[in-house]
Amino acid sequence: MAAEELDFWSFVELANKRLSGEFGFSHQLATQVLLRLNRASSIVTYDLEASVHRPRGRSWSGFRLLFVTWLAGPLEAKKAAELTGMSRAAVSNLTKTLVADGLLARTPGEHDGRSVLLSLTEAGQREMVEVFRAQNEREYEWVSVLTEAEQRILVLLLDKLITNKRFEVRGRN
Repeated sequence: MAAEELDFWSFVELANKRLSGEFGFSHQLATQVLLRLNRASSIVTYDLEASVHRPRGRSWSGFRLLFVTWLAGPLEAKKAAELTGMSRAAVSNLTKTLVADGLLARTPGEHDGRSVLLSLTEAGQREMVEVFRAQNEREYEWVSVLTEAEQRILVLLLDKLITNKRFEVRGRN
């Protein structure tokens, strides 16, 4: 099959055949699981950003920072980076925009003159309630194809996948 004729599913099938047949790799199921996991994550994230956040002038990254600050804040920028899975530099850059938009407040940290404490403004609080209401409805639309039991099983399986590592994971938490 020519590359231009491939879709995601035929690519996964092709990858499986070539990786095992031509190259002799023996863990095709692991590749299939992670190809699907990455694809699902990308599709859902893109959809949430396109349908919920971009129409409101926000990015997915901006939402993540506001979300973490809304629910866990006030918190240090370093902790916000850890909880969002973003770099400190990304949090710093996003913070500037969100402060300028009146959604986030940035104050000096209590313990260290270099640290910064992030908290939502009243406008940020209002926006997060409104935005999350829309996001939560979209989340429900996505997972409603699964029964409640299937949703709980998927949560358990994903938790198991990311918490029971038998090797050191590189990158952000």
